[in-house]
Amino acid sequence: MNTKGNKWDLSWENFRLPFLFLGIFWGLAILLSITADTVFYLFNFGYIGTSIAVGIFLIQALPKEHKAWGRRTSQILVGCYMLFFLGLFGKENMQIEGFFMLLLSGVFAAATMHYVIAKIFGPLVFGRAWCSYTCWTAMVLDLLPHKRPKNKRIKGLGLIRYVYFFLSLGLVLFIWYVLKNPVEPQSTGELYWLIAGNILYYVLGIILALKLKDNRAFCKYICPIPVLQKVTSRFSLLKIKIDPSKCIDCGKCEKVCPMDVNLLAYKNQNQRILATECIWCSTCAYECPENAIASSFGFDVGLKDKLYFRS
Repeated sequence: MNTKGNKWDLSWENFRLPFLFLGIFWGLAILLSITADTVFYLFNFGYIGTSIAVGIFLIQALPKEHKAWGRRTSQILVGCYMLFFLGLFGKENMQIEGFFMLLLSGVFAAATMHYVIAKIFGPLVFGRAWCSYTCWTAMVLDLLPHKRPKNKRIKGLGLIRYVYFFLSLGLVLFIWYVLKNPVEPQSTGELYWLIAGNILYYVLGIILALKLKDNRAFCKYICPIPVLQKVTSRFSLLKIKIDPSKCIDCGKCEKVCPMDVNLLAYKNQNQRILATECIWCSTCAYECPENAIASSFGFDVGLKDKLYFRS
């Protein structure tokens, strides 16, 4: 990764991860388009995979002061596609309530595929990278001024995401079985759910970010998606690794981590970053003055997250 100088780094090692993501997503795109006999999956997963690969490549190759644009590029390309094309134009509720309703209806639509791949089984390979590179909520929240948290996490507040998750599930079950008024897939009703859900997410996210001076406060405390992701992301093959032989314990990586992960605690135990709260944004890697942090593949399991909390 290019962490010094003001020129692009086009060395071969910076192409490996982007090509890997291209291979995974285009392979999936071809397989699904053949089995489902529709060109939509070829376009959908091909586009998403290419957008993510472009973002990863830019992070690897751009000069240090411009690396954040890599992730921003991917967020905009995928986030706008998911929200506007699949969501508003295609009338697919990409929020978690839409996923619950599709499961109950037995319809295997784009939103169903999105959750199965990106948020349930995908994290087995690339962890919670979705939160960093493609989330349309984070796409907006990351524009706010508090990219680096002013304070550490508030202990116990993360339980709200579990309450939100089960309240959403309960609401959908109530509408489905008690009111007997299910929302039809790709209907105007589903579009209203999408709009209302996104407005709620953005309002809560912006208020929390400004109040707590932390752009990712919504991700840490409210967003229900990690309830699914954290189950499988602890087994992720792709994780961040700190090289103990290069690390000088300056702590800069921890200061810039948007998710308050205790990175050096993992390094001191000669472990990769096993925290399920890591969103693989790579900020720690390109901010490291010694180039001691990089992505790596392996098999290990994260148990209890090592995080920083307010005293």
